Amino acid sequence: MNVESSVAEVIERELQLLSPAGRSSRALAERLLDPEFVEVGASGRRWDRQEMLSALPVMQGAADDGPQYVPYEMTGTALAPGLVHLTFETVIDGRRARRSSIWRKQDEESGWRMYYHQATPVPEE
Repeated sequence: MNVESSVAEVIERELQLLSPAGRSSRALAERLLDPEFVEVGASGRRWDRQEMLSALPVMQGAADDGPQYVPYEMTGTALAPGLVHLTFETVIDGRRARRSSIWRKQDEESGWRMYYHQATPVPEE
């Protein structure tokens, strides 16, 4: 698989996790989050995989009729074979955050999974 298709596949998976369908489906989130997943959220809280899987369905962005994440300026770089870094910004309910995700692919069966995610709030100007 070439670099461009790896980055494109990771972007597609990131967008799935940002969507209400991805946030409300534990089965989908389990496929997309690495077993060693860690996140440092915009609040500064550290999340592990189990905490995130439990919280995603009730977090903002999970309801079709509620506020949803609007991503923009999403770009990706292959750091090494099986390792892609994404950077982008989101807006939800008027709040902006800069985001960084590291995705890894350990084998073809599991595919690309989010290994690490960091969200940093953007201060109002």
